[in-house]
Amino acid sequence: MAKAVIKHVDCSVIEGHRSLARQKRLFDDGLSQIDGIQQMGNHNYSPSKAFDLLPYPGILHGINIWNDRDRFTLFAGFVLGVAAVKGIELRWGGDWDGDGSMANTNFLDLAHFEEIW
Repeated sequence: MAKAVIKHVDCSVIEGHRSLARQKRLFDDGLSQIDGIQQMGNHNYSPSKAFDLLPYPGILHGINIWNDRDRFTLFAGFVLGVAAVKGIELRWGGDWDGDGSMANTNFLDLAHFEEIW
């Protein structure tokens, strides 16, 4: 999926599969709602069912875009569009219920995408 996106928009996969220990650390740090103990996250499967994509320029270039909701929203729309063309159903961490609104999303994970199985 990321290979199709990067043909048109410069970006980087910052995480795919993650260990249960890393999942627990992210949960403890408030960066995930899944602890990796009571429940596995989509990043914890092998192969991973989730991936985090970061649009460029970004954190790797010294630019902090983590709070740039507009930029992530525009990028997510492109990623979701590419997925739809390929017949892949994705869920985005900025709109977990897929209703097109971020207003009712309590936990934003703007770089996160996961396949809906």
